[in-house]
Amino acid sequence: MTHPSTPTADGEALAFYVAEDAHAEGSTMLGFWIYLMSDCLIFAVLFATFGVLGRNYAAGPSAAELFELPTVALNTAMLLLSSITFGFAMLAMEKEKLRTTLVWMAITGLFGMAFVGLELNEFAHLIHDGATPQRSAFLSSFFTLVGTHGLHVSVGLIWIVTLMVQLGLYGLNPANKRRLMCLSMFWHFLDVVWIGVFSFVYLVSVLQ
Repeated sequence: MTHPSTPTADGEALAFYVAEDAHAEGSTMLGFWIYLMSDCLIFAVLFATFGVLGRNYAAGPSAAELFELPTVALNTAMLLLSSITFGFAMLAMEKEKLRTTLVWMAITGLFGMAFVGLELNEFAHLIHDGATPQRSAFLSSFFTLVGTHGLHVSVGLIWIVTLMVQLGLYGLNPANKRRLMCLSMFWHFLDVVWIGVFSFVYLVSVLQ
Protein backbone atom coordinates (compact mmCIF):
# COMPACT_ATOMS: atom_id res chain seq x y z
CA MET A 1 0.00 0.00 0.00
CA THR A 2 1.40 3.40 -0.99
CA HIS A 3 1.61 6.00 1.76
CA PRO A 4 -0.19 9.31 0.90
CA SER A 5 3.03 11.27 1.33
CA THR A 6 5.08 9.19 -1.11
CA PRO A 7 6.25 10.79 -4.38
CA THR A 8 3.81 8.62 -6.33
CA ALA A 9 0.84 9.89 -4.36
CA ASP A 10 2.07 13.47 -4.57
CA GLY A 11 2.45 13.15 -8.32
CA GLU A 12 -1.05 11.75 -8.68
CA ALA A 13 -2.45 14.56 -6.58
CA LEU A 14 -0.61 17.16 -8.66
CA ALA A 15 -1.86 15.58 -11.88
CA PHE A 16 -5.40 15.61 -10.49
CA TYR A 17 -5.26 19.33 -9.63
CA VAL A 18 -3.71 20.19 -13.01
CA ALA A 19 -6.47 18.25 -14.78
CA GLU A 20 -9.14 19.97 -12.66
CA ASP A 21 -7.69 23.40 -13.43
CA ALA A 22 -7.53 22.62 -17.15
CA HIS A 23 -11.16 21.47 -17.05
CA ALA A 24 -12.23 24.66 -15.23
CA GLU A 25 -10.35 26.82 -17.73
CA GLY A 26 -11.92 25.04 -20.68
CA SER A 27 -15.42 25.34 -19.23
CA THR A 28 -14.95 29.03 -18.41
CA MET A 29 -13.62 29.93 -21.85
CA LEU A 30 -16.34 27.95 -23.63
CA GLY A 31 -19.06 29.61 -21.57
CA PHE A 32 -17.61 33.04 -22.22
CA TRP A 33 -17.37 32.43 -25.97
CA ILE A 34 -21.05 31.48 -25.95
CA TYR A 35 -21.83 34.74 -24.13
CA LEU A 36 -19.82 36.75 -26.69
CA MET A 37 -21.71 35.09 -29.53
CA SER A 38 -25.00 36.10 -27.92
CA ASP A 39 -23.69 39.65 -27.62
CA CYS A 40 -22.76 39.54 -31.31
CA LEU A 41 -26.38 38.73 -32.10
CA ILE A 42 -27.60 41.67 -30.01
CA PHE A 43 -25.32 44.13 -31.78
CA ALA A 44 -26.12 42.61 -35.17
CA VAL A 45 -29.82 43.31 -34.55
CA LEU A 46 -29.03 46.87 -33.44
CA PHE A 47 -26.87 47.51 -36.51
CA ALA A 48 -29.61 46.10 -38.75
CA THR A 49 -32.19 48.32 -37.05
CA PHE A 50 -30.04 51.39 -37.59
CA GLY A 51 -29.51 50.35 -41.20
CA VAL A 52 -33.27 50.36 -41.73
CA LEU A 53 -34.14 53.46 -39.69
CA GLY A 54 -30.95 55.50 -40.05
CA ARG A 55 -32.38 57.86 -42.68
CA ASN A 56 -35.81 58.35 -41.13
CA TYR A 57 -35.26 61.87 -39.81
CA ALA A 58 -38.97 62.80 -39.50
CA ALA A 59 -38.17 66.34 -40.67
CA GLY A 60 -35.68 66.55 -37.83
CA PRO A 61 -31.89 67.00 -37.81
CA SER A 62 -29.81 64.63 -39.91
CA ALA A 63 -26.58 62.87 -39.01
CA ALA A 64 -24.52 65.42 -40.95
CA GLU A 65 -26.07 68.22 -38.89
CA LEU A 66 -25.55 66.53 -35.53
CA PHE A 67 -22.32 64.54 -35.54
CA GLU A 68 -18.92 66.15 -34.98
CA LEU A 69 -16.43 63.74 -36.51
CA PRO A 70 -13.28 65.18 -34.82
CA THR A 71 -14.84 64.52 -31.39
CA VAL A 72 -15.94 61.04 -32.43
CA ALA A 73 -12.45 60.35 -33.80
CA LEU A 74 -10.94 61.39 -30.46
CA ASN A 75 -13.37 59.09 -28.66
CA THR A 76 -12.40 56.27 -31.01
CA ALA A 77 -8.73 56.89 -30.28
CA MET A 78 -9.41 56.54 -26.55
CA LEU A 79 -10.94 53.10 -27.00
CA LEU A 80 -8.26 51.93 -29.43
CA LEU A 81 -5.53 53.02 -27.02
CA SER A 82 -7.28 51.21 -24.18
CA SER A 83 -7.23 48.03 -26.25
CA ILE A 84 -3.47 48.41 -26.76
CA THR A 85 -2.81 49.00 -23.07
CA PHE A 86 -4.91 45.96 -22.18
CA GLY A 87 -2.66 43.97 -24.51
CA PHE A 88 0.34 45.19 -22.51
CA ALA A 89 -1.41 44.08 -19.32
CA MET A 90 -1.84 40.58 -20.75
CA LEU A 91 1.83 40.44 -21.74
CA ALA A 92 2.78 41.43 -18.19
CA MET A 93 0.46 38.73 -16.84
CA GLU A 94 2.22 36.09 -18.97
CA LYS A 95 5.53 37.21 -17.42
CA GLU A 96 4.02 36.95 -13.89
CA LYS A 97 4.54 40.69 -13.30
CA LEU A 98 1.65 41.56 -11.02
CA ARG A 99 2.49 45.23 -10.44
CA THR A 100 3.00 45.91 -14.15
CA THR A 101 -0.28 44.14 -14.93
CA LEU A 102 -2.11 46.36 -12.46
CA VAL A 103 -0.51 49.53 -13.85
CA TRP A 104 -1.55 48.72 -17.43
CA MET A 105 -5.06 47.79 -16.28
CA ALA A 106 -5.35 51.13 -14.48
CA ILE A 107 -4.27 52.97 -17.65
CA THR A 108 -6.81 50.94 -19.62
CA GLY A 109 -9.49 51.98 -17.15
CA LEU A 110 -8.56 55.66 -17.53
CA PHE A 111 -8.85 55.47 -21.32
CA GLY A 112 -12.17 53.66 -20.92
CA MET A 113 -13.49 56.34 -18.58
CA ALA A 114 -12.42 59.03 -21.05
CA PHE A 115 -14.36 57.20 -23.76
CA VAL A 116 -17.52 56.98 -21.65
CA GLY A 117 -17.15 60.60 -20.57
CA LEU A 118 -16.91 61.84 -24.16
CA GLU A 119 -19.88 59.72 -25.16
CA LEU A 120 -22.02 61.06 -22.32
CA ASN A 121 -20.96 64.58 -23.27
CA GLU A 122 -22.10 63.93 -26.84
CA PHE A 123 -25.45 62.62 -25.63
CA ALA A 124 -25.90 65.65 -23.39
CA HIS A 125 -25.24 68.06 -26.28
CA LEU A 126 -27.64 66.21 -28.58
CA ILE A 127 -30.41 66.24 -25.98
CA HIS A 128 -29.75 69.91 -25.20
CA ASP A 129 -30.17 70.70 -28.90
CA GLY A 130 -33.50 68.85 -28.98
CA ALA A 131 -32.14 65.73 -30.71
CA THR A 132 -33.71 63.33 -28.21
CA PRO A 133 -34.38 59.61 -28.85
CA GLN A 134 -38.11 60.25 -29.37
CA ARG A 135 -37.44 62.97 -32.01
CA SER A 136 -37.10 60.50 -34.91
CA ALA A 137 -36.53 56.84 -35.76
CA PHE A 138 -32.96 57.75 -36.71
CA LEU A 139 -32.23 59.16 -33.27
CA SER A 140 -34.02 56.29 -31.50
CA SER A 141 -31.88 53.71 -33.29
CA PHE A 142 -28.73 55.81 -32.79
CA PHE A 143 -29.18 56.24 -29.05
CA THR A 144 -30.06 52.56 -28.63
CA LEU A 145 -27.02 51.25 -30.53
CA VAL A 146 -24.42 53.68 -29.19
CA GLY A 147 -25.93 53.64 -25.70
CA THR A 148 -25.86 49.83 -25.57
CA HIS A 149 -22.19 49.85 -26.50
CA GLY A 150 -21.48 52.53 -23.90
CA LEU A 151 -23.28 50.46 -21.27
CA HIS A 152 -21.07 47.50 -22.13
CA VAL A 153 -17.95 49.66 -21.75
CA SER A 154 -19.21 50.88 -18.36
CA VAL A 155 -19.71 47.26 -17.23
CA GLY A 156 -16.20 46.54 -18.48
CA LEU A 157 -14.83 49.38 -16.34
CA ILE A 158 -16.55 47.96 -13.25
CA TRP A 159 -15.10 44.58 -14.14
CA ILE A 160 -11.59 46.09 -14.45
CA VAL A 161 -11.81 47.66 -10.98
CA THR A 162 -13.19 44.45 -9.46
CA LEU A 163 -10.47 42.33 -11.03
CA MET A 164 -7.75 44.75 -9.93
CA VAL A 165 -8.96 44.30 -6.35
CA GLN A 166 -8.91 40.51 -6.76
CA LEU A 167 -5.40 40.66 -8.20
CA GLY A 168 -4.26 42.79 -5.30
CA LEU A 169 -5.67 40.28 -2.82
CA TYR A 170 -4.83 36.96 -4.46
CA GLY A 171 -2.23 37.71 -7.12
CA LEU A 172 -1.88 36.06 -10.50
CA ASN A 173 -3.40 32.72 -9.52
CA PRO A 174 -4.99 30.49 -12.21
CA ALA A 175 -8.51 31.74 -11.45
CA ASN A 176 -7.52 35.39 -11.83
CA LYS A 177 -5.64 34.63 -15.04
CA ARG A 178 -8.79 33.06 -16.47
CA ARG A 179 -10.77 36.14 -15.47
CA LEU A 180 -8.18 38.36 -17.13
CA MET A 181 -8.43 36.32 -20.33
CA CYS A 182 -12.22 36.66 -20.35
CA LEU A 183 -12.07 40.39 -19.67
CA SER A 184 -9.47 40.79 -22.42
CA MET A 185 -11.75 39.10 -24.96
CA PHE A 186 -14.69 41.23 -23.81
CA TRP A 187 -12.73 44.47 -24.07
CA HIS A 188 -11.31 43.71 -27.51
CA PHE A 189 -14.78 42.66 -28.65
CA LEU A 190 -16.13 46.09 -27.64
CA ASP A 191 -13.26 47.68 -29.56
CA VAL A 192 -14.24 45.79 -32.73
CA VAL A 193 -17.91 46.71 -32.28
CA TRP A 194 -17.01 50.37 -31.87
CA ILE A 195 -15.03 50.35 -35.11
CA GLY A 196 -18.25 49.18 -36.75
CA VAL A 197 -20.21 51.95 -35.01
CA PHE A 198 -17.69 54.61 -36.03
CA SER A 199 -17.65 53.44 -39.64
CA PHE A 200 -21.31 52.58 -40.17
CA VAL A 201 -23.11 55.02 -37.87
CA TYR A 202 -20.89 58.10 -37.95
CA LEU A 203 -18.77 58.10 -41.13
CA VAL A 204 -21.28 56.63 -43.55
CA SER A 205 -24.19 58.66 -42.13
CA VAL A 206 -22.29 61.94 -42.37
CA LEU A 207 -20.74 61.34 -45.80
CA GLN A 208 -23.95 60.19 -47.49
